This record gives sequence, structure tokens and C-alpha cells, in this order.
Amino acid sequence: MALHTRLTDRLGIEHPILLAPMGSAAGGRLSAAVTAAGGLGLIGGGYGDADWLEREFSEAGNARVGCGFITWSLARKPHLLDQVLLHSPAAIMLSFGSPLPFAQKIKAAGAPLVCQVQTMAHAREAVEAGADIIVAQGAEAGGHGVVRATLTIVPEIADYLAHRAPATLLVAAGGIADGRGLAAALMLGADGALIGSRFWASEEALVPESFKAAAVAAEGDDTLRTTVVDVARKIDWPQPFTARVMKTRFTTQWHGREAALAEPAVAEREMERYLDAARRGDVDNTGVFVGEAVALIRDIRPAGAILRQIVADAAELLSRKAPSLLTAR
Repeated sequence: MALHTRLTDRLGIEHPILLAPMGSAAGGRLSAAVTAAGGLGLIGGGYGDADWLEREFSEAGNARVGCGFITWSLARKPHLLDQVLLHSPAAIMLSFGSPLPFAQKIKAAGAPLVCQVQTMAHAREAVEAGADIIVAQGAEAGGHGVVRATLTIVPEIADYLAHRAPATLLVAAGGIADGRGLAAALMLGADGALIGSRFWASEEALVPESFKAAAVAAEGDDTLRTTVVDVARKIDWPQPFTARVMKTRFTTQWHGREAALAEPAVAEREMERYLDAARRGDVDNTGVFVGEAVALIRDIRPAGAILRQIVADAAELLSRKAPSLLTAR
């Protein structure tokens, strides 16, 4: 059974699911797999690497995929947007910074503009920029975000859009990893869901197998929001963004001690240790970017199988369980 929404109509996809453009994890192979299964894959542009982007678009082959950027980082390398637009992307997603400097170029190229937001102020700016789709990201999400929860920010933005920009579509993100989450997102007023962590733990994701195994073994309580991973990598993320990562030996050792970690001598030593551990897949001594939905990850499967299961479970819940809750008085 298919779930038909404004998102499936607007993007010409079968299922209302977008792949979160997770930097370094959502490559061409994963994006193509999500698209092939009826959703829309978005390659993660991350902090911006021209060669990596070309390689991953090549990996996607002829699949219809889009791309996502960290907006404040794209502002430092604006040529990367021109490079990606040459691939005629199915959509461009911007997050973590004002979309206004890039919106006109994206829309002129004919690509749908997707703006991920974490606050109502962000949502209003996205509407001003002419966003075709707004992604309301809750703090449950893995990677960077703010503090609002998915359960409240999605309906608040849905109400705002209904009055201010009814043609703008809404997608929910943060903590959605199964059919229950997708069904709930639709009930909250979203037109679909953007899913990261569950696809991060798929066969096609560019993630070390040891990281995926750690996710399968983890609970939702095994993550935290912190800036330690950014301090360690010497990446100056703007306020108020923090990252949700797994509690590892490294993150728990330094969380709350960021000033000490930033001391020059310590920073050099720990950055080398952090990056080396990441390359080797050493979970304990690096940062593992995954959200609270880690508790719902119980196996590693192909992305297409994951997507189809999510849709089937959501459709079953909406068609069978939802009506059963209504009783005649």
C-alpha cells in the first residue's frame, strides 16, 4: 500500500520519504538506493569537497538524486553549488544558515529548494527565501541541530505554513526510524519524513561497520548533545547548534570540559587521536553521529528494504490501528 501525500506529488516519488543528506555517510550509492525504492535520495555535501561530490554523483549513476549542504560552510565555497547544479539535482537542501544568498540561484536552475529549520525564526526565513519544502528538525536527530522536539515543532510549523505559505510543503525530521514515526509525522501535519539514522545503519551507507554494530547494540539513552566533536575537529560551528552523537569514551571524557580540550597542546593531540580513530572505525575514541532513533535500529539491511518496511508499517498502522481507536458512543 502506498502513502499518497503532497510530497509524493510535488517530487514525483512513490513514498513520502527523503534521505537525510548526512555528511560523509549519505553517498551516491545510498542515495540511489533510496530513490530506487521510491523515496528521494539526497547526497550529503557536508563541509564541501569537490572531488568527493563528483565521485558520489558518479556512484549514483543515472538515479534521480539531490544534494544537501551545510549552509554556513557553503558560503565559504559557493562554487560547489554551481558544480552540483550541473548534475540537474532533484532537489537542493540547505540547513544551518540563511538560505537567502543561494535561494534565487537554486530556483532559477529549476531545482526544488528544501530548507531544514530548527526554530520558528528559521521557518520564517525559509518562507522568505521561497522554500518549496521545509524540513522541521527536532533535537532527537543525529548530527547537528538545536533544542526543539519533533513532536512540537512539526505541528507548530504546520499551523504557521497553513496560514502564511500554504503551498509550502512540510517534512518532519528527528527520531523517525520506523513506520510508527512516519505515521506520527503525517498525523502531526507533515507531508512526509526525512530519515537519517536508520539509513545511516544500512548496507549502502558510507559508515564503518563497527559504528553500525555499535548502533545496533545501543539504546536511545546512549546519545548526548555536545560540542566536543566540533572542538576536537577544530570546526567552528555557529551558535546555537550542537551535535547529537553516541556516548563513547571520547565524548564522555571531554563533554563539559570543552575549554580544556581547546587548549593548543591538547587540541593537537586529541584531534590526531580523534581522526585516526574515525579512520580505523574505533568507536571508543572518536565521535559517532547518530540520533535517539538508534534504539530502533536492530539490524543492518539494504536501504530499499528499510524504506519499504517503514512505509508498509506506517500504512498498516494508519489503515488498521488508527480506525480501531475510534469507537461509536
